[in-house]
Amino acid sequence: MSLNEWYDKGLDPDEYIEAMEVNKEDLLYIYDNFSLPADEAFFEEVKNKNLRAIILTEDWCGDAMLNMPILLKISEAVNMPVKALLREDNLELMDQYLTNGTARSIPIIIFIDSEGNEAGKWGPRASKIQAYIDEARAQLPSKDADDFEEKQKQMHRFISKSYRDDQDNWSIVYESMKETLKAI
Repeated sequence: MSLNEWYDKGLDPDEYIEAMEVNKEDLLYIYDNFSLPADEAFFEEVKNKNLRAIILTEDWCGDAMLNMPILLKISEAVNMPVKALLREDNLELMDQYLTNGTARSIPIIIFIDSEGNEAGKWGPRASKIQAYIDEARAQLPSKDADDFEEKQKQMHRFISKSYRDDQDNWSIVYESMKETLKAI
């Protein structure tokens, strides 16, 4: 399938959010509380590129919970339509965007031009957020330790809370997406 066909298959963001069961409240919290900086020259530059976006996502994904509201705010400012595709239902597309060639990490945002060609890709995390995750993972006990699962669950809860509540994370994601969009 072409990217245009994948785009046409996607859910409107409102449909996707309405169907969410796991991270809906936190995604909406970020959306309601994140304000774009006054970045009019950037917004105008992206508007002129006539892009659309496909986001590969899943409701349970904390990174998607953090990143999707930022993408939606940008998309509104630049008149960029967005469609959401569930990773598990769209593995054929997902497998074209593996992280490190092996991982089905999400979210992946595929920016397409007016002809449906890939213009750029972002995800699954801003590099500064990835460094934060790598540091947190390094503190975990070995996988065969008795308390590994519990410590991993604690880490995930802590990260999700920081994604929701630490507005610096929101700004990091915004700047990372901005960098990708400027390079298109």
